[in-house]
Amino acid sequence: MDIDAFVMAHRGTWDRLEHLIRRKGSLTGAEVDELVDLYQRVATHLSIVRSGSTDAVLVGRLSSLVARARSAVTGAHTPAWRELARFVTVTFPVVAYRARWWWLATAFGFCAVSAVLGFWVAGDPEVRAALGPPEMIERLVEHEFADYYSENPAASFAGQVWINNAWVSMQVIAFSIFLGLPIPWVLWQTAANLGVSGGLMGAHGKLDIFFGLITPHGLLELTAVFLAAGAGMRLGWTAVDPGPRRRGEALAEQGRAVMSVALGLIAVLLVSGLIEALVTPSGLPTWARVAVGVVAEAAFLTYVFVYGRRALRRQETGDIERAPDFAPAS
Repeated sequence: MDIDAFVMAHRGTWDRLEHLIRRKGSLTGAEVDELVDLYQRVATHLSIVRSGSTDAVLVGRLSSLVARARSAVTGAHTPAWRELARFVTVTFPVVAYRARWWWLATAFGFCAVSAVLGFWVAGDPEVRAALGPPEMIERLVEHEFADYYSENPAASFAGQVWINNAWVSMQVIAFSIFLGLPIPWVLWQTAANLGVSGGLMGAHGKLDIFFGLITPHGLLELTAVFLAAGAGMRLGWTAVDPGPRRRGEALAEQGRAVMSVALGLIAVLLVSGLIEALVTPSGLPTWARVAVGVVAEAAFLTYVFVYGRRALRRQETGDIERAPDFAPAS
């Protein structure tokens, strides 16, 4: 091998790699890709030189260059603030937006079931009698329903509510591994509890208290549950109908997206928990407490639909930026 000709042919590549290594903290995305490509090429050059030359100086220079490039490549990472910003403005809202018909249908079915049960309980004394002794129902309606929101210190109550709601949402998402089949049962239990409570309060003329206490936090809290259920059922359906992609590829992408929903809902449920602990039992007028809940719900829906639609137009899927590659299939 003519070592001088080899050096002349590739010196520009080595100098460019040296320049990128010195600037590794301020590289653009394209320059990072170039750094990785040059690292691989220079590593090949080093292998060629080692096998075809005895020039120790050149081997030493290329060995040092490859080692520094390897450190720059393996040590490079996206700043945490940038990853967080992408999650908030792209990943979570676009996943929620893409699953919008699933969780909107879930919300419609849930509200329909709760309303039917509520009217049934409120209008049929025999049903109310079957639910429990009159004394127990009287205590629930007169004291226990309202006292639930103020019997514990706000901080501990907020933590308790947050953990409980997060657990319900994670449970719903976890059921997606069973094709989402258990999810309607979980939703049925929640809808039944809400409908029965509303029916009992309505039968005693206390619907104003019921909605005054449920609405401030319930709008956002239930929306989070609907989103978790919709995303979970969508993942379960992907196993049945993956579309034009391979089933494994579709499930992998959708599974990673559902995990994004799970992480995002932790923050959403924290907000609803704080509202339930601080606003719901507060001395504010009912209209003011309800307004807080309506504003929180409107803000969340606006966030999802504005950022989600914008990300979808850029053909974002909510998947991780460096998702595993798949072989093309016909």
